[in-house]
Formats: sequence, C-alpha cells, structure tokens
Amino acid sequence: MAKSGKKLHSFEEGRLARLLEGVKARKLSPREALAELTRLPVEFIDFAHLDHHRALRVGVPEAIFCPGKTPAQVAELLDRISRAGSAALATRVPGDWGPPLRERFPGGIWYPDGRVFVIPVKGRGVPRGRARLCVVSAGTADQEVATEAAVTAEACGVKVERIFDVGVAGLHRLLAHESTLRKAEVIIVVAGMDGALPSVVGGLVSAPVIAVPTSVGYGASFGGVAALLTMLNSCAPGVVTVNIDNGYGAAVAAFKILKR
Repeated sequence: MAKSGKKLHSFEEGRLARLLEGVKARKLSPREALAELTRLPVEFIDFAHLDHHRALRVGVPEAIFCPGKTPAQVAELLDRISRAGSAALATRVPGDWGPPLRERFPGGIWYPDGRVFVIPVKGRGVPRGRARLCVVSAGTADQEVATEAAVTAEACGVKVERIFDVGVAGLHRLLAHESTLRKAEVIIVVAGMDGALPSVVGGLVSAPVIAVPTSVGYGASFGGVAALLTMLNSCAPGVVTVNIDNGYGAAVAAFKILKR
C-alpha cells in the first residue's frame, strides 16, 4: 500500500525535484528558483488566493467549484494552475461552459455527464493497472454525481471501475458484479431516493464503503435528506457518509484511504 501511495504523489514531488535539479545543474539560478518557490504556496489575484501547494501538501489536485464564479474567473484559475504544472480540476461546470473551455484548453477533458473539466498533468495518462476503487451508482439519475467521483479519483491517479445503474429495485444487477466489488480496496456508492444501496454493498464486501446521497427523488426525499439519513443509519458496519451530491468529497476521501 505504501508503494502505491508514493506513486500517487510522484507528479507533485517531481515538480520540486526538477526545480532543485535545475539549480544543481546550473540551468537555473538560486534567485530564479526562489522566485518560483515564492509563487508556489499562494498566488494572489484580484478575486482569489490560489493555493499552489494544495496537491503537494495533501496529494489532491486543486479543485475549482464553479457555482458563484464567472466563466472568465474559472478559465483564469484553470490556466494559472495548469501553467504551474499541476492537474487542474473544475467541478459543477455548467453545460454551456464546457465547449468554450475545451476550445481554450485543447489538452483538457470535458465530462458533460459529470459536469467536470480536467486539465491533466502533461505526459500523465490514464491510470493503469488494477482498479483499486469502484464507483457504484443506484440509478442513471445518480450518474452525474458518480461520474464526478470517478473523474476526481482518476485525476488523483487512481484506477477506477465504474458500475452504474444497479439499484435495489433490481438487486440482481448488483449481484452480477459481486466479484468485481470484492476485489476493490475502497467502494464509493452513490444513491438517491431511498438511499438503500450503500447498506446492501456494505453487507457484501470487506472494503470501506463511502456513501454519497444524491438529491434525486420525489417530494418526500426532501432534496436528498431522506437518502442522507438512511445512509447515516446504515446497519452495515464500515459505511461512512459524505454530504448530499458530494462526489468530489467522496473521491478525495477514497484517495486518502488508498494512499495510506
């Protein structure tokens, strides 16, 4: 597990290593290196304090939460983060913002089904090897939150297996993937309406289960509160719950468990 954790951190450690090697090889002056280090912790711009040490400090790429920001602000933040050499991730991206972002950042990837835009670290491709994290969704309506979780985990360097639309209304759909679930080291389960799926999965596997309630459902679901309470009251041990629709938070929690 420790070996994999080191691999997950390598892209950020590499940035500082290259800086130090540049000074050692006299390709970079100490003054130039100092100027670069000064920019690394926090960059002050007129509408934000941009934390360039986020990925180095906690291992998770900086994420831009789009609600409350303008398209121009999001684009500027993505540009500054990616130019600093980090993966850049924007969540809850409105649908009409995606194509313009894709045009401005040709190396970026737009996930309209998860409302996520990612600019990966240059030269760092899709995670390979065995899937360590499994993201499960109850219904197609929960897929947006599930995709947000999967894409965030992949941006952190985790190989992800997706199992979507396997809710308790047709339990045989979930049981068909039981062997895959048992191989995962962490499982994120996304569900709205009655929110029962995480308890079912928690009763089948030994891995930690991170439950994500969604705001999907009819009136008495109260915008996801019903699913949230069901998950908090799960009778399956080892199930922990994040906030409503918080696929990003679930992915970060899963990453931190895996890197240990």
